[in-house]
Amino acid sequence: MVVVLPALFVLMFLGVQAALYYHARSVAIAAATQGATAAALENGTLADGLATAGGFVADAGGDDVLTSVTAWGDRSATTATVWVEGNALSVLPGWAPTVRQSASIPVERITAP
Repeated sequence: MVVVLPALFVLMFLGVQAALYYHARSVAIAAATQGATAAALENGTLADGLATAGGFVADAGGDDVLTSVTAWGDRSATTATVWVEGNALSVLPGWAPTVRQSASIPVERITAP
């Protein structure tokens, strides 16, 4: 009995940590996708995409989901790419797992038939 209870607590905390990481990862990929979509619009800019990605993270919970968020990207004539990086919340003091996700979307442009 003395060994079972600590083992159950470890399993419980591992499950909670996995859920926090997965949720932060999901928010980061959604933010990157939204940012890349905004940057890929015909008249969109990379600044629009980065603002959209940051706004998505803020709307999704901000620091309660993903802390120290950084968004950066690249927009060429054919592709818009946005990366979102931050730290997932942790149940272990002093440990903050890093989450980094990216999304690339073709830029809207007029092409000849």
